[in-house]
Amino acid sequence: MSESPADAALDFWEPLRSSTQARIGLGRAGDALPTRDKLALRSAHAVARDAVHLPWDVDALERGVAALDLTVAHVRSRAGDRATYLRRPDLGREPASLDDVPGAAAGTYDVAIVLADGLSAAAHDHHAVPLVEAVVRRTREADLSLAPVVLAEQARVGLGDPVGAHLGATTVVVLVGERPGLSVADSLGAYVTHLPRPGRRDSERNCVSNIRAPHGLGYDRAAAILLGLVRGARELGESGVRLKD
Repeated sequence: MSESPADAALDFWEPLRSSTQARIGLGRAGDALPTRDKLALRSAHAVARDAVHLPWDVDALERGVAALDLTVAHVRSRAGDRATYLRRPDLGREPASLDDVPGAAAGTYDVAIVLADGLSAAAHDHHAVPLVEAVVRRTREADLSLAPVVLAEQARVGLGDPVGAHLGATTVVVLVGERPGLSVADSLGAYVTHLPRPGRRDSERNCVSNIRAPHGLGYDRAAAILLGLVRGARELGESGVRLKD
């Protein structure tokens, strides 16, 4: 009995699916998706929505970061709740108060690390602590001083600018939960900004994205790239479009 064209198509796509999380070769059931694929798509959409709306486990993050012999501070943005945060990105870039963040003169620390929940709490719950550990290890090996780590809630990348300036850090590294998609809902992004201060533009930052071992960029590799960007920014005197990794 010869195989049908549909079976042949499935056989063609199956080896390729093992190398990507993208949805490829889904096939058809009449003029729609097969039931299995349609249900999988709905499930992925629910996971992505949860990643955006569910809070991160801030207590577990604090314990994990503190175990690395680091001081931890907290800050919240001016977005008072999740609904406001999603509607008003501008409020997510501004701290409600810096009273709980230790202030220092400019240049007191070489590097500050800010964990911003962003659009995926799951990204931090799954990947933040091992990534911070890798970044801290490489930073200490390079003999660069570290500011207290700041956990920022309802935060966008830009919140790292006033926080980094308040800490007296020469360079700030913001780890943020990236916008989830239907294939990946727990990806971390890392943004490097040299000489942080309020009003920095996105063109003055460098981004390393899709940090999510084992399926995305690994922690140690990401930390190596980030440290290279920090060093490059110190030599160049700026981060952003002129700084290449």
